[in-house]
Amino acid sequence: MSADVTYASYLDLGRILEAQHPASGAHDELLFIIVHQASELWLKLCLHELTAARACIEADDLRPAFKMLARVARAQQQLIQSWDVLSTMTPHDYSAVRPHLGPSSGFQSAQYRMMEFMLGGRDGRHVRLHKSNADWAGRLEAEAGRASLYDAAIRLLARRGFAIDAGVLERDLAAPHTPDASVEAAWAAIYRDPQSHWDLYELAEKLVDLEYHFQRWRFGHLKTVERIIGFKRGTGGTAGVPYLAGVMRQVFFPELLSVRTAI
Repeated sequence: MSADVTYASYLDLGRILEAQHPASGAHDELLFIIVHQASELWLKLCLHELTAARACIEADDLRPAFKMLARVARAQQQLIQSWDVLSTMTPHDYSAVRPHLGPSSGFQSAQYRMMEFMLGGRDGRHVRLHKSNADWAGRLEAEAGRASLYDAAIRLLARRGFAIDAGVLERDLAAPHTPDASVEAAWAAIYRDPQSHWDLYELAEKLVDLEYHFQRWRFGHLKTVERIIGFKRGTGGTAGVPYLAGVMRQVFFPELLSVRTAI
């Protein structure tokens, strides 16, 4: 390692700390920018870990995947806590910033959308929002064409001998996963006898953690928006709180929730 490396140079702090460009002159705009920039960094880490975890699941090498998925859950906690900081912004504070946001919106976060796609929440209509955002449209389209994290887990169940319907294993990967009785039955067998399927039992719980924290993040988003702008329309043309409430009903791993009633 070069002796010239410093804390600032290694972390490229010059560029990071100069990457905030408030446009309004409002005191709270720096808060608004930093919370969202930090969130994008945590999302970058989540995507890094999820990519490696999926590869491990596909290779039936679950121990490293557990560490990676646990790390994602911890990063998600940081994302959740970011809403606590942003919620210190009052409606008056935000009103000074909002006119300078134009049509920009967190709805346009390509990394957030990629995380949804990786977990299995896929909607091709979202890809077009990123046509002018570097290479993100192509990356999202490529992700939609491969097995999601949950698809990888379900295929592993089949390779381990659980009877998964062929329609699930051969489904259109670009479409969202829909609940299936054979998948629920496989998870039920694992939950009823965890000692015989310990690593799959742990995998199930790691996936439940991801879903749980993702929903907590969504709820924090909803309540923060509600607190700051009430029921006004969001930037970027979304319906604001009603849109976020609708998203709360979406789930990535439905059988891991329904199995709790079944067993």
